[in-house]
Amino acid sequence: MTPPSLPEEPELETDAPASAFGRDVLAGLAERPRAIPAKYFYDERGSRLFDAITRLDAYYPTRTERQILLDHADEMVEAIGKNAALVEYGSGSSEKTRILLDALHARRTLAAYVPIDISAAFLEQTAVSLREAYPGLPVLPVAADYTRAFDLPELPSETSRVVVFFPGSTVGNFTQPEARDFLRHVAEVAGPDGALLIGVDQWKDEDVLRRAYDDPEGVTAEFNLNVLRRINRELDGDADLDAWAHEVRLDDDPPRVEMHLRSLVDQTLTVLGERFRFEAGESIHTEDSHKFGPDGLASLAEDAGLVRRRRWTDPRGWFAVELYETADARPH
Repeated sequence: MTPPSLPEEPELETDAPASAFGRDVLAGLAERPRAIPAKYFYDERGSRLFDAITRLDAYYPTRTERQILLDHADEMVEAIGKNAALVEYGSGSSEKTRILLDALHARRTLAAYVPIDISAAFLEQTAVSLREAYPGLPVLPVAADYTRAFDLPELPSETSRVVVFFPGSTVGNFTQPEARDFLRHVAEVAGPDGALLIGVDQWKDEDVLRRAYDDPEGVTAEFNLNVLRRINRELDGDADLDAWAHEVRLDDDPPRVEMHLRSLVDQTLTVLGERFRFEAGESIHTEDSHKFGPDGLASLAEDAGLVRRRRWTDPRGWFAVELYETADARPH
């Protein structure tokens, strides 16, 4: 296939606070093994690169989850209930979300849509297009890091409950302890009568996984290297992008795909005046993507006080969308 055109690098990116980005990068590079949190992929260019990844033939999660949403949207709308506020974590372009929004808006059963994303510029562009597509629907964007404390905007008075939507199996980026903490945070945001609708990627053939995270077109490699571009641009970095390579590793304990940036030569990377020495072959761990068995996430969610009510999957069992509620949530 013809690879998608890649976005140009913006001259300046100010969405994430430089202090938080710099602090996390310096701390991560001082560790052994070295690591940078995956959330820093998502400046404006990174968000557009990820959108390009989701359109690749090799990247199955997006199209598989999208088909599940198309096949079961009506059932999901029934499960969400009337007058809910749909709060999406890491909304990006909200492309898949439009399947749910179409079904909810057609029935006039949605009180508000609250997209949350770390990239403020990208988020505002998306909000403008959504307001045009869904006239009368309150679209209330929040520019925030959803892994940290944030405030929901004031919701319409008719809001019956909060439903957090977290598609894409982004929960797989967390370690198991982090995932438990994150699910507890979601339960607090949703409240005692709230719910969570979440995408959950499943462990599968390793060749399928490797192609999905190391596509022949090289878009995922650009996405991975983009964090070095951000370091250069925002943290006075001096990374030579030609001296780094995208690398994928698979592990089954626990089942996950790891992404790394591997140094091709002996070199020194400077960040905010601090120098970090890398030997050839040494890497920076940039992402984990954990995969789950049929009940893998349900056991973690139970520890957070969330009970699985529904599960929808594709015929091959490659992906699932699951609905969780607090144990004492009333029927909707």
